[in-house]
Amino acid sequence: MAKSTVSFVCQNCGAAYNRWQGKCESCGEWNTLAEEDTSGSVPVSIRSKRRGRTFALESLTGKSNDAPRLSSGMTELDRVTGGGFVRGSVLLVGGDPGIGKSTLLTQATSMLARAGHRAVYISGEEAVAQVRLRAERLGLADAPVQLAAETSVEDIVSTLSEGAVPRLIVIDSIQTMWTDTVESAPGTVTQVRASAQALIRFAKKSGAAIILVGHVTKDGQIAGPRVVEHMVDAVLSFEGEGSQHFRILRAMKNRFGPTDEIGVFEMTGLGLREVSNPSELFLSERDLGSPGTAVFAGIEGTRPVLVELQALVAPTTLGTPRRAVVGWDPSRLSMVLAVLEAHCGVKLSGYDVYLNVAGGLRIQEPAADLAAAAALVSSLVNAPLPTDAVYFGEISLSGAVRPVAQTSARLKEAAKLGFGRAVLPESARGEIGSDGGLALNSVGGLTSLVAEIAARGTPRGNRETNREGVTEKNATPSRFRRENS
Repeated sequence: MAKSTVSFVCQNCGAAYNRWQGKCESCGEWNTLAEEDTSGSVPVSIRSKRRGRTFALESLTGKSNDAPRLSSGMTELDRVTGGGFVRGSVLLVGGDPGIGKSTLLTQATSMLARAGHRAVYISGEEAVAQVRLRAERLGLADAPVQLAAETSVEDIVSTLSEGAVPRLIVIDSIQTMWTDTVESAPGTVTQVRASAQALIRFAKKSGAAIILVGHVTKDGQIAGPRVVEHMVDAVLSFEGEGSQHFRILRAMKNRFGPTDEIGVFEMTGLGLREVSNPSELFLSERDLGSPGTAVFAGIEGTRPVLVELQALVAPTTLGTPRRAVVGWDPSRLSMVLAVLEAHCGVKLSGYDVYLNVAGGLRIQEPAADLAAAAALVSSLVNAPLPTDAVYFGEISLSGAVRPVAQTSARLKEAAKLGFGRAVLPESARGEIGSDGGLALNSVGGLTSLVAEIAARGTPRGNRETNREGVTEKNATPSRFRRENS
């Protein structure tokens, strides 16, 4: 009989300790250690002292009767996965509650089932009647999807091993699964790790593609041990704001395709609708001719995406001005503000700064520096930017504008949507192929762009009182040039 071993495991990162303590030294979270019996965390077959059996080794060259990838029938989902589901692969899909994970996977399994493939949807959180109710709402009740409400991994593997091998299996969610090999409650780190390992072994042995749905924590990370993310072949994040009508499926990790690829969906009454041109969706309701708005030509994975950056610079009444960012890295905003003040003479220490990426898209590449700087200066001096211009470029700490990758793809996307000019780094001219007839305004440093925007500034019309009690117009071009001199 195995000796009982008790350890305290962090439910956030999976680190184990011999005794309880308030703070996890690995991830820094408080009150996340839970007592677990780890004597049964290793399967009996692994704990036994029997000698292993020999198995045949194969070469890299071989023939397979089945296609290497299986298309899901949804173009945006296939784009994120790298062209479809690979046989024997395991995908982990995470997202906020109510974002539409179950809706997306119900549509994917229904399309595969209608195409003649065996698709299985196993829910550990909902009853079969609830899944059927969702399918009826989406108009997919006639799809021959096999449903089950089960949480035992051994029973699931035994059932799926009978008959034809399923092409796609959805487990919703991995936090509700449990296995007999460990003695822990469902949802704990040990159970999640052991259940995922058993399902991955079944996928590799049978060749079925498995999608695991994972819960997320309050900071947006997939709950459970990070080791599960290393075990699976792909990690997909389903993002979106509750107030917005579109959702973004982003590949955080993919062994069979590009990372940081995105798929855009629109939430409708009949489920998720694919958006083939996300740039047109993000720019459909932008404010034309308003100060503080700039269009950024970005790249998400292999797809060029145009999105509007909105900035608001307002006088502050606080001792420390506010810096609020939505959809962009706050550290990048701090760096851009420091460069504007140090090299361009733009005094923003007495202003609150707000920056927003319209539509809820999260931008991760540094090429948005130039668009953010243009929007900030435009809001400060009350100078609207040209409505037919796009901006992209990385700003260095010296104030120089550095080139970015895939310049031609950004320009082609801008020309396709009707834009007439582009503000880009000067050193990127050598990478330009066919610009689609755009008028190119290359800038080598941020100072020249700031001076050009400030020259078009107009008075805001409102007045503010200085320390001596004298009223003056705020953010006029003459005042801006006087501060820069």
